Amino acid sequence: MPGPARKRRRPYVAVLRVGHRPGRDPRLTTHLALTARALGAHRLYLHPPDPELAGRVAAVARRWGGRFEVVAAPAWGGIVREFAGLRVHLTMYGEPLVRVLPRLREARRVLVVVGGAKVPPDLFQTADLNVSVGSQPHSEVAALAVLLDRVLGAPPASYFRGARQRIVPARRGKHVVARPAARSR
Repeated sequence: MPGPARKRRRPYVAVLRVGHRPGRDPRLTTHLALTARALGAHRLYLHPPDPELAGRVAAVARRWGGRFEVVAAPAWGGIVREFAGLRVHLTMYGEPLVRVLPRLREARRVLVVVGGAKVPPDLFQTADLNVSVGSQPHSEVAALAVLLDRVLGAPPASYFRGARQRIVPARRGKHVVARPAARSR
């Protein structure tokens, strides 16, 4: 008789955005960061750094909870080489996600590298895996969302502790509940 099913451990996931263009890509990179945060990643390394974008994402995390952070990455190569875990380059030219999914789920730590307009060629060699969500041109935000959902599943409610506001699911309309402000003594 088989024993009780073991709860699957969720790996620690960080995302590295390579090739962000401050002033040109703030909306796309912000969506990448918000997607990473909402779907269970712990941090986004941003290359090159963009303090304004990092500040906006930090404000979202304070309001909606969780421990997500944006970390400045002046040089992407050192982060990839020194990451103690599985280094995954998300690219439409890689191996199909479905083929490498078991390896991603078994890893304790995963760094997902998402390139911008021009991906440095040596990234393909530095990564442990080059993974594609689909072998067609598509949004890197969509690819990250699919990968995180397949690897992590839905984030547990506890992941967003400390939220100042939360959404109450509703069939129609918008229902947001604000946490009362802490009283001063």
